[in-house]
Amino acid sequence: MGFVKEFREFALKGNVIDLAIAVVIGAAFGAIVSSLVEDVVTPLLLTPALEAAHIKNLDELAWGAVKYGKFLAAVIKFIIVALTLFVLIKAINRSKRKKEVKAGEPATPVFTLSEQLLMEIRDGLKNKA
Repeated sequence: MGFVKEFREFALKGNVIDLAIAVVIGAAFGAIVSSLVEDVVTPLLLTPALEAAHIKNLDELAWGAVKYGKFLAAVIKFIIVALTLFVLIKAINRSKRKKEVKAGEPATPVFTLSEQLLMEIRDGLKNKA
């Protein structure tokens, strides 16, 4: 019974659940990027190159016996994912820095009118002495 309880505690930790959510979102994002490359980038940008090589599909692209079409598609997908993650992490870091600056600034004390008057009287007495 201890094993099941220990496993339940492990599986229900916040980090494990966050990781599972990240994997699911990452898989969905990967599908979006794959569709972007196959349905948008390849037809729009690579069509002239493919037509010049008399090839209809990027997967058929080859140099001798070496087929590099799938590799080229994978490289394009990687660049898009890496660029997206870079921009996302940069935005997250920027927002964290703003929070740190706000937290690091000393809070300016707010004084009531009577406290301000008392400080002026105190400062005036110090200047006379």
